[in-house]
Amino acid sequence: MPSRNASVAIVGAGDFIGAAIARRFAAEGFQVHGGRRQGEKLAPLAAEIAEAGGMFHGHTLDAREASQVAAFLAAADESGPLEACIFNVGANVNFPVLETTERVFRKVWEMACLAGFLTGREAARRMLAHGGGSIFFTGATASMRGGKGYAAFAAAKAGLRAVAQSMARELAPRNIHVAHLVIDAGVDTAWVRERIAASRGAEAAAGLAPDTLMNPASIAETYWQLHRQPRDAWTHELDLRPYGETW
Repeated sequence: MPSRNASVAIVGAGDFIGAAIARRFAAEGFQVHGGRRQGEKLAPLAAEIAEAGGMFHGHTLDAREASQVAAFLAAADESGPLEACIFNVGANVNFPVLETTERVFRKVWEMACLAGFLTGREAARRMLAHGGGSIFFTGATASMRGGKGYAAFAAAKAGLRAVAQSMARELAPRNIHVAHLVIDAGVDTAWVRERIAASRGAEAAAGLAPDTLMNPASIAETYWQLHRQPRDAWTHELDLRPYGETW
């Protein structure tokens, strides 16, 4: 495994997409730092990556708090110059608009939009000092259009997309690659399969055709390839979906 004098930070290092991104960059020799609300849940991932010869550091992080985001990225930067930062917080909730309380709307916006802004801002501050880097934001179908029951989530994700666009225009001339990735399909997770089972039955969930859902490892590979892009052909927005997805 190659060893690099550089770090990667993942805000929202969950069990699926975030974990897959961590594995992919660790396999390339980066010092990988992952943050999530319950940092102790990252222990199995850290052990797995260490067993494979990689380097992963788990952190407890509330990405809505500017001071915590700054401290998290400072820790990553101290282990090796911060080369890439991925914002991967979800906040996918479904509430009919009349049942969407002010608290729910505000919390979803803080998690999926404000936290993304804080992450991007703090990452850019450190990358500018090093002469460049990559900042990637995980979006969703809701980034592009609002769906029934998703007013809070769509507002937050659409806002995050706008933040990413503004940052891309401002920071590209300073050698920072900013990209927004639209995950426009179900990801193969236990939660998604449970939802399919609840709506279509257990047999339907168990008998899905291959590649109907997105493999987190395939998504992670896309992040890695984006990071490797030459700057004369940077992608600033990319949508991902399985071959069989209707769109």
